[in-house]
Amino acid sequence: MEDQQNYLAVNKESWNKRAVVHYDSEFYDNASFLAGRSSLNPIELELLGDVTNKSILHLQCHFGQDTLSLARLGAQVTGIDLSDQAIEKAKLLSAESGVPATFLCCDLYSLPTQLDQQFDIVFTSYGTISWLPDLDRWADVVAHFIKPGGRFVFAEFHPAVWMFSDDFSEVAYNYF
Repeated sequence: MEDQQNYLAVNKESWNKRAVVHYDSEFYDNASFLAGRSSLNPIELELLGDVTNKSILHLQCHFGQDTLSLARLGAQVTGIDLSDQAIEKAKLLSAESGVPATFLCCDLYSLPTQLDQQFDIVFTSYGTISWLPDLDRWADVVAHFIKPGGRFVFAEFHPAVWMFSDDFSEVAYNYF
């Protein structure tokens, strides 16, 4: 457990740094997001279906673009993330866009002690599971928050993406 706590602390520090850089990056393009662009991809929209009046828990929401995109579609969304910097930016983006959502900063594994609600949909996407030290516990958290008859919607990169350096200029890590 101590190794896992250290892993989570290092992971949080890494994501705190990334949140600050990502928020102002061209890749995330907050200016066009604030002008109305959705950050959701067609595959996610197809998997989600009509989310009007649905309650959605967005796990590992980073700074909230997808969370707020879901809210723009009529969902009541709660986004959670380990990074306090990301959650601070998510709340800022919510205020700037005028799109309401709830944001909570906490370690994913402790979420059941922080949130007492079930949701129609639990959602997470892209680059989320590779950072987790215990996928079984992650799956337990997902199952804990889905209402009976609810759905889990998950979109993720192929694991081969994690073989490359940060700038994708070279194969830097073994696939296995």
